[in-house]
Amino acid sequence: MAPYKIVMVRHGESEWNEKNLFCGWFDANLSEKGKQEAVNAGKALKDAGYKFDVAFTSVLTRAQNTLQSILKEIGQENIPIVKTWRLNERHYGGLTGLNKAETAAKYGDEQVAIWRRSYDVPPPPMEPDHPYYDKIVKDPRYAEGPAQNEFPMFESLKLTIERTLPFWNDKIVPEIKAGKSILIAAHGNSLRGIVKHLDQMSEDDIMKLNLPTGIPFVYTLDESLKPIKSLEFLGDPETVKKAMEAVAAQGKAK
Repeated sequence: MAPYKIVMVRHGESEWNEKNLFCGWFDANLSEKGKQEAVNAGKALKDAGYKFDVAFTSVLTRAQNTLQSILKEIGQENIPIVKTWRLNERHYGGLTGLNKAETAAKYGDEQVAIWRRSYDVPPPPMEPDHPYYDKIVKDPRYAEGPAQNEFPMFESLKLTIERTLPFWNDKIVPEIKAGKSILIAAHGNSLRGIVKHLDQMSEDDIMKLNLPTGIPFVYTLDESLKPIKSLEFLGDPETVKKAMEAVAAQGKAK
């Protein structure tokens, strides 16, 4: 059955990406650019001849809408879709809703870089008086998990990976080993966790990886699920490079 192929894509640009806001678990919609990126991702997969048996996504609208646009483009809107909070974006805690450049101007580029790019230093917690606390914590989509006493108030990348990998191992890996063609539409940091796991990347290297919005990438895996080919982006190299640079620049003061 091997080699296996698995396709992943970070959602298209969201309205909060467009405004350069820390988004995390806030349920932002796709921007107009993001909607087009999602369509383009579907066209790239269609042109490359991809068909899927099952798709995985987060419970957040921007990832789900990206997935739906892709499946519409490839004519596969009726395949099974599994949605889970474990593929959500990293929870940005008290930074949620703040402008990244303004936050850098206030706290300094170095502090914001630590919050955004250190592996195990989380941002400040989201306190109950935070303007988005109730909107996130009391959202009915989390009725089946995480439990209230486990609900994150912040996450480092390390914490994000710790809640993403059990889902990868328990739910996605069996489907890969069964020979299913898998598509994951998720978020920059939950996908980073999977990439770090597959490529056995160091903490420093995974923090330097800026996954672009709306550009699918492919892993080819052997029978032990070790990569034969990693991070093959379905896009021309210059477009991918510019998209990665744009992600890297988001947290700097203007």
